[in-house]
Amino acid sequence: MKVKKIAGCYTDPQRVPALMDNAGIEYNNIDKINWDSHTYRPEVKFRIAYTDDAILLHYKVKEESVKAVTEADNGNVWTDSCVEFFSIPCPEDGIYYNFECNCAGTLLIGSGAERKGRIRGDKSVTDQILRWSSLGREPFAERIGETEWEIAIILPFRAYFRHDIKSMEGAVIRANFYKCGDDQKTPHYLSWSPIGTEKPAFHAPDYFGTLYFE
Repeated sequence: MKVKKIAGCYTDPQRVPALMDNAGIEYNNIDKINWDSHTYRPEVKFRIAYTDDAILLHYKVKEESVKAVTEADNGNVWTDSCVEFFSIPCPEDGIYYNFECNCAGTLLIGSGAERKGRIRGDKSVTDQILRWSSLGREPFAERIGETEWEIAIILPFRAYFRHDIKSMEGAVIRANFYKCGDDQKTPHYLSWSPIGTEKPAFHAPDYFGTLYFE
């Protein structure tokens, strides 16, 4: 998938959808059901672009319930209504980052070459990542009933805290995008790039797709 550049630097995540509209950034679907044990498919799409100093992400979701009980960054956001971006910024070392965000904008960041022993990004890292949610930023218990929501994220290159990334121009990286909700009314695990593991597993870099930064 090609990732377009939007000139400039931005600090207001609420502007991200309009910036992408103006730049003609297209949506991609997160719709792959990889495991027969979990067949619920909410409507999920995302788009991605980048700037001089950050990656921009915008997700749109429609699902039968929403949940955001995790109160602090680096908590168990995957148990809530959660969208995720996993990526390997430097193929040479195989370290991939998991950026996970619930529907209220609460984040988890981890890094490592495998699922075990991952290093979390501390508060100095999470505070750099700017987030806007159409549902607001306060935690809430699960709400039953069809709901549409959006998340926009400004992810600065320095959020890849174990690397020193100055530019993404011309980069080719491996990545995947996910939607999950482990403790929602109907648990689900959707991906952008198909996953061939026997059981639900997002920490599966062998199945990442490819992003081409223009």
